[in-house]
Amino acid sequence: MSRTAPVSFLSLAFLLSACVTINVYFPAAAAEKAADRIIEDVWKQPGAKPAGAATPMPQSSLGARAALALLDFLVPPAQAQQPNIEISSPEVQRVKAALEARYASLKSHLDSGAVGLTGDGYVALRDPSAVPLAQRNVVKALLADENSDRKALYHEIAVANGQPQWEGQIQSVFAQRWVAKAATGWWYQDAGGWKQK
Repeated sequence: MSRTAPVSFLSLAFLLSACVTINVYFPAAAAEKAADRIIEDVWKQPGAKPAGAATPMPQSSLGARAALALLDFLVPPAQAQQPNIEISSPEVQRVKAALEARYASLKSHLDSGAVGLTGDGYVALRDPSAVPLAQRNVVKALLADENSDRKALYHEIAVANGQPQWEGQIQSVFAQRWVAKAATGWWYQDAGGWKQK
């Protein structure tokens, strides 16, 4: 009896610590969806859904509904739902509006190849010769403002979700999604250097 008590206690302690850990993991899939929504809004891409737009539920058969009811009984729906990344805080919306307002100016430089998307979620002057000398300081200021707002966006999303330690992971997800959503012909940077999409 004395040998089973410590094993039972350790098992219980392990299970309790595992339950606490479940709530703080980084929800990468939800972060990708949130990043896509923001990028589509900022870049005004077709297919962007307005905030709060509901996705219609498909009709299901009686057997599928019964299986879902059984699943809900066995695993409560709150635990089975996909985590959601909060992107509607006032600060996130303020930064997003600034990115949207700047996009028209930035797009022409992305289209020309003068500016590219960096591998860490920012933008950089890729080809200075593509910008007339008289405009280079204006473009550098544009990029500095864009990068400042992108940094603020990553930070504010982490803060809005009560997980400031997620900032680096959110930045990494956005870095991948900016490139994935980039228009054909835009330049992006990866471990091998600059490449054209």
